[in-house]
Amino acid sequence: MFKQRVVFVHGDGSFGAAAWPKQHGMALDYDALFLRRHGFDAVAEPLETNFSADAAIVLASLADDGRGEAGGHVVAHSQGAIAAMMAAVERPDLVQSLTLVEPACLSLTAELPATAAHRALMQPLFDVRHNLSDDDFQREFIRRAFSADAPGATTPEALRAARRLRLQAPPWEAPLQIVPGVPTLVLTGGWEPLYEEIAGYLRETGALHRTAAGGHRPQDSSDGDRAIRSFIAEVSRLQHARAS
Repeated sequence: MFKQRVVFVHGDGSFGAAAWPKQHGMALDYDALFLRRHGFDAVAEPLETNFSADAAIVLASLADDGRGEAGGHVVAHSQGAIAAMMAAVERPDLVQSLTLVEPACLSLTAELPATAAHRALMQPLFDVRHNLSDDDFQREFIRRAFSADAPGATTPEALRAARRLRLQAPPWEAPLQIVPGVPTLVLTGGWEPLYEEIAGYLRETGALHRTAAGGHRPQDSSDGDRAIRSFIAEVSRLQHARAS
């Protein structure tokens, strides 16, 4: 039986299927792909951000690879939303819908107050990131972004994660200035004005906005997971009705 494809694009932390624990079961109803962005690998050394390479990974996952149909739904978290939106701007014919969870699309809202304040807080850290150790950068990043303390990295996996974080480009540098005209859901945790500001901007361009508990990972809550599944199911139903 043919299944529609759903592509999941992770943020800055865990990647692949590990980034989407609540959404694993969607593979029962959809052809689900859990991507790894550029530079994210369990063994290989981390690489610096490449926004264009990330978008190309998303587009490649939507190609007709023998399943008889190209395209699919894209679900993306945090910085992964940049790649998802870039892919949809380049090939809106392949992206049936976008679900953006706490999207770090700061280049769209650069002039708005919460985004400007966040950049003023974080830019000095990014300016010196190549002069800091991985551990020092991670500790300071988490302190500034989440007002929390980061445990020191001790395992090989944690050390790679700390290096990977330091190599991530600031999201306000992403080459993303327009919003794709595809059905879009924005899911936020309601905890941080920055993401609510981005959600408000996208809502004004036609996106649907929902909130769910869970802080920066509302997709891990029952309500957030339900919002994702319901949105994709409804878009699929409408698209099928128009095609029939």
